[in-house]
Amino acid sequence: MAVLVTKWFGVFLVDEKTGKIKGSRIMPHDTHAVAEKLADMQRGNLLPEERELAASAGGKISVGDRRQSELGKPELFDSSFITPDKYGFSDEFMHEAMMELGKLRTSEPIPRDRNLVQAIRNLDDQIETINLYSERLHEWYGMHFPELADYARDARYADLVARYGGRDQIIEELGIGISSIGSDFDPDDMRAVQDLADTLSRLYDDKKNTEDYIEGIVSEACPNLCAMLGGPLAARMISLAGGLERLASLPSSTVQLLGAEKAMFRHLRSGKRPPKHGIIFQHPKIHRSPYWQRGKIARALAGKVLIAAKVDQFGGEFCGDRLNSEFAARVADIRKRYPDAPKKPQKAAKQRGKPGKKGKMRRRRRPGGFPPARPPVSIQNI
Repeated sequence: MAVLVTKWFGVFLVDEKTGKIKGSRIMPHDTHAVAEKLADMQRGNLLPEERELAASAGGKISVGDRRQSELGKPELFDSSFITPDKYGFSDEFMHEAMMELGKLRTSEPIPRDRNLVQAIRNLDDQIETINLYSERLHEWYGMHFPELADYARDARYADLVARYGGRDQIIEELGIGISSIGSDFDPDDMRAVQDLADTLSRLYDDKKNTEDYIEGIVSEACPNLCAMLGGPLAARMISLAGGLERLASLPSSTVQLLGAEKAMFRHLRSGKRPPKHGIIFQHPKIHRSPYWQRGKIARALAGKVLIAAKVDQFGGEFCGDRLNSEFAARVADIRKRYPDAPKKPQKAAKQRGKPGKKGKMRRRRRPGGFPPARPPVSIQNI
């Protein structure tokens, strides 16, 4: 049987038993042309030279790369004897071709899910910064008007402080009748606090814009995944996986545990109980269920999420509604089968004493440390 082998400098049809080259298609001696061929291979496409050699074999062939599985069965084959110097390709030519390949791949259009990964990480940075600024604002402005935290939160709190500053104006804006126990601020101090509140208010606006941007990308790039998980959770799943393409290639057990890597490593290192779910726990069907049903529901949801990711990655039709109905039926079945919590195993009763080296029970010693002496033998008893 012949084996189809593709190198960076050509495509070869090799006899599997003898190792003799039965046919070949050599790459052109042009670095840019070679780079374009290699880029096409990295995208997962078949080269015309590969199809031509496979057709000329006239029968079943094996291939040396999973990318070529359309032409034959992939198998391991040692093709190290096919070297570029035999066909007039030098190391300098290979270096120039690889440099051209790098320039070609970096200038390609970036998929939208790659932008989604960066947008999610930007959102996390914004949330972290907002929490830090909000804590500082509450602590600082709380010296002047501590009661405001009971009437306004988050963006509303920062907006009121940035616009009005003084507590009298804020009380009038809120329409409440309270007297504050806070101290008065100098105009310069109040101006500094208002600058901080204005910065925080603009951060809240940026966060809202980022969330809208993420929602738009998710609904456009992966509608099935968005229908299963919702926009924010779908975006976080893609970010944790490193992209939609990689998410679609993961097994469902890995999808189920995305975001729980620390707990998984802790289980492997110390033998503690393994996690049952990762960030998928944020789905309402999971975190609103009893604890003994969450693992099974998370497993069912991970399977449907993986199907949705594959459909979105490879341009299939919308099937989010069908996947949702199937998942809801599976959740209903789990709740029907496992309505009650499992009974915890009873602990074994503690044994008195400890086993000795040979498995026998050790004799308990007296506080003095020695066993009681046997009574003396009486002569009358002999």
